[in-house]
Amino acid sequence: MRLVLASGVVQGSTSLTKRADVQCYLGIPFAASPVGELRFRPPQPVAPWDGELEAKKFGPAAPQNPDPFMTANDYFQPLSSEEDCLNLNVWTPRADARARPVMVWIHGGGYIGGSNSSGLNNGAELAATFDVVVVSINYRLGALGYLQLGHLLGEEYADAGNLGVLDQIAALEWVRDNIAAFGGDPQCVTVFGESAGGAAVATLLGTPRAEGLFHRAIVQSGTAERARSLPESEAITAAFLDAAGMTEQTASRLLDMPLEEVLVAQQRFADSFARGVVGLALPFQPTIDGRVLTELPLDAVARGVNGGVPLLVGTNRNETSFFTEPMSGDGDSAEATESKLAAVFAEELSAETGDRADYEAVLTDELGREPRDRQVLESLLTDRLYRQPTNRLLAARASSTAETYAYLFTWETPLFDGRLGACHVLDVPFVFRQLHRIEAVSLVGEHPPQQLSDWMSAIWVRFADTGVPTSAALPEWAPYEPDARSTMELNTRPRLLSDPLAGLRRFWLEMAEVSAS
Repeated sequence: MRLVLASGVVQGSTSLTKRADVQCYLGIPFAASPVGELRFRPPQPVAPWDGELEAKKFGPAAPQNPDPFMTANDYFQPLSSEEDCLNLNVWTPRADARARPVMVWIHGGGYIGGSNSSGLNNGAELAATFDVVVVSINYRLGALGYLQLGHLLGEEYADAGNLGVLDQIAALEWVRDNIAAFGGDPQCVTVFGESAGGAAVATLLGTPRAEGLFHRAIVQSGTAERARSLPESEAITAAFLDAAGMTEQTASRLLDMPLEEVLVAQQRFADSFARGVVGLALPFQPTIDGRVLTELPLDAVARGVNGGVPLLVGTNRNETSFFTEPMSGDGDSAEATESKLAAVFAEELSAETGDRADYEAVLTDELGREPRDRQVLESLLTDRLYRQPTNRLLAARASSTAETYAYLFTWETPLFDGRLGACHVLDVPFVFRQLHRIEAVSLVGEHPPQQLSDWMSAIWVRFADTGVPTSAALPEWAPYEPDARSTMELNTRPRLLSDPLAGLRRFWLEMAEVSAS
């Protein structure tokens, strides 16, 4: 289990899966530690090390504040995080000369949380079952990864608003240069991710600097619209400095501020930034800075950037039920739920562009019954944050030379009396074949359909290998085209749909047209 890389020797370990042994190399640094004078600066090459690097345990996650859901849930272990976080994990059937497909996972977490060590996305089962190499990466989060500082601290900090993106590119460059030693093919690399990780993949799709580093892409519950203009990011920086008790004139104090104080300021800023009745706005996002990102990734995709990369993209039917259930659950009165729903409509639909009754009528047609207030709320937010951005990404790919495939995940978790439906993140343990991990049980319950996981994991790997998501268990999966809008429904009885939830898609298109007129 000893490998010689350009930067030094790594010593891995063996993991026993249901299928076979897998070689694991954990916590390998892919860039220099971004501490000291490298804080807020682009990733630098890792210095060669002497002796052997013991790669037998996960490295630290990027600095982050505790997630309330995780800390309240006994299924999840506390994360170890520190600034020296630019590490990755590799699972391979065997580190030999065979050139296997490579799948690089980018974790989610709203650009402020998450890590490459979650049990939900452990790559051992995928590697053992399908003879592929799986890589999971970390990247800088929050203020340390996305705070625009060049206008305050000078040219050497001009990329500070996109360090998370640059970290992801650096990890892909490491894969290109090193993965052959692990039995992987550097010319057959798929980048995939979910939620903020899916948005990161979509952002890389629209980033010219990332061209050639990956050959397939899978966007799960992501969007190509998670990026701010430079003035917006500079305004965010000013608000963060205020939360940290600083001014633009004293911003240089950030360079050596103790990490604990950075995180305190980050939490204070995030709390003040959360707006809307569910607080779903992301305080930290990439920046269209004219350097790393020259335009909104969606616009770059429409122009054909990475247009030769096959794309698989989709959403879960009830993405935002995770967020709407706590605020409109059994503890809320009907009046309180109605008040919150009215507030969302006031935020999202103006008198000029839309009407609540119109939206509810469309949703009634789609569901075949009159929706409850909670369902209206969840559908509206899912449309706003996931479903319609995905439709726009699909439309932007119309001129791409490579095929695009769409899916809709509809299996519903039985937990919480079935109220969550096909919620956010629910697809991840199915893809990674990790349904029975203790972390997954809190999402899928104790008796999830293993066959669906078998199908989905096989589809993902087949797409990574060939660029086509074929499976003997599925109907023929036609590429997405503007006319048919073919979309595979992923459930225990998969079927190919034509333009699912078309009424909602048309509603938002008409809103956009009215708003633009």
